[in-house]
Amino acid sequence: MQIILTEDVPNLGDMGDLVNVAPGYGRNYLIPQGLALPASGGNAKQLEHQVALIERKKEQQRVEARKIVSEIDGVAVTIPMKTGDGDRLYGSVTNRDIVASLDAQNVKVTRKQVRLERALNELGIYEVPIKLASGIYAKIKVWVVAI
Repeated sequence: MQIILTEDVPNLGDMGDLVNVAPGYGRNYLIPQGLALPASGGNAKQLEHQVALIERKKEQQRVEARKIVSEIDGVAVTIPMKTGDGDRLYGSVTNRDIVASLDAQNVKVTRKQVRLERALNELGIYEVPIKLASGIYAKIKVWVVAI
């Protein structure tokens, strides 16, 4: 099944991309969630119009993201955690912990925008990217310290 993505979908594509997916995935998840539109071959003009609307929306998001990136870029967040032997954490620092710490500093991001490769489970300083729009990232520093 071919669909046009109306939002960025991790591991699938960016907004405006024409991708092939399994029919059930497209019909039961992507389309009802508003993440995609069906791309039917008979509606070529409608397809072009949808792609143009998505490109316009994508450009608006980029403009807004460029304004925000200067505010977020370089922000430092300290997250205190309990530790065990060898400076290993009892739990781990996830994107939700980072969002809560940023919220305390009046920086508004969602947990889906925080791009952690893996949960942070050791003390240290980490550079974490925040995806603001397609292709626009801000980097923050996360300090994981012992309580």
